[in-house]
Amino acid sequence: MNILVVGVNHNKTPIQIREKVSFTESKKIEAVNYLLDRGIREVCILSTCNRSEIYIASNCVNDDINIVKNFYKEFFKLDNMDEYLFIKYGKEAVSHIYVVAAGIDSVVLGEDQILGQVKDALQFSMELGASKKILNKLLREAVTAAKAIKSELKISEIPLSTSYIGIKFLRERLGTLKGKKAFIIGAGKISTLSLRYLAEEELEDIYITNRTHGKLKKVCFEFPKVKTVKYEDRYEVLKKVDILITATSAPHTIITSDQMSKLNKKLYIMDLAVPRDVEKTVGNFENITLYDIDDLKKISEENMNKRIELCEKATKVIEQDVEEYINWMKQIKVDPVIKSLNEKCKDIQDDTLDYINRKLQLNSREKKIIEKMLGSALRRVIREPIRNLKEIKEKEDMENYIEVVNQLFDF
Repeated sequence: MNILVVGVNHNKTPIQIREKVSFTESKKIEAVNYLLDRGIREVCILSTCNRSEIYIASNCVNDDINIVKNFYKEFFKLDNMDEYLFIKYGKEAVSHIYVVAAGIDSVVLGEDQILGQVKDALQFSMELGASKKILNKLLREAVTAAKAIKSELKISEIPLSTSYIGIKFLRERLGTLKGKKAFIIGAGKISTLSLRYLAEEELEDIYITNRTHGKLKKVCFEFPKVKTVKYEDRYEVLKKVDILITATSAPHTIITSDQMSKLNKKLYIMDLAVPRDVEKTVGNFENITLYDIDDLKKISEENMNKRIELCEKATKVIEQDVEEYINWMKQIKVDPVIKSLNEKCKDIQDDTLDYINRKLQLNSREKKIIEKMLGSALRRVIREPIRNLKEIKEKEDMENYIEVVNQLFDF
């Protein structure tokens, strides 16, 4: 028995191909039936926006690779699939799912969302009866390892988003954002993300504006307490707020020195736009402190390096977990032998008890004692051989011993 994974992911396959090979629930059911009907023992499909991977407990790796490759061609009607498919088997395949579940193979290094997606993939496969002893153990252990890594290393808690870093940066400069007033210019992704983070900071007021007012409707629906202002009134709003965050797509500056008035209170400006929204000389005004994307770039790079460092630690933890799973895989090869030995002992026990009961007049208590003593004695005979079989590390040695036991006991 071997572990095999075949599929596409963001490492090798462009999005225009990935989106064509994504699995809906109904497609997963069709795919599982297709693969099981062709002799594959166990199947689990992990399908996200960045990957569509088929995990298999394989009896014959080469045959099963061809089955899965043909499946992709027939199912998704893509003749050039071979150039996008990745194939891993054995220890490499086992390691892959551990790394995936821990978020180390994600576009955003160390993200947590994939962990839930792996759990869902396993649950779905189990409900279909497609995932059994081998894959159930593999994915459960991968999820358990990922949870431990998430809890101990907290990789995802190191921020990479400039919006989040910007808010955290301002909080550190001001001491607290609670009770402050903020003004956001822009209604795009960065501005909306900044607003979402600000909404968690217990500010007194948050104002927002955008050159095209229509885009603000969606933002206001999500954040009903946010106050919208006219774009042309932006300079007036600056007089009463503590923070300005701006992230528009304007090709020119939208806050200029010649339009700025003298301020009687401190104003911290975080310019997240490229090109910049705020004229550089605005930072020379009294009571104004101006930051731009370059001030955050160093923090973001440092945070990414921290994530990379933690992921390296996680990889070392995973290596040990992978070895444990590989050893378990080796040990289960002796399961049929152990089952046969136990059945042999049970047959001997039954035959012996039947003979004793025919020869001796025993009460129920005496029969029970003899049954237990006989069963215990027989188990002692096979206990050491079974333990020694399980402890054999080399695959070839184990297969040789299994063959010898089968011949000796005529299994």
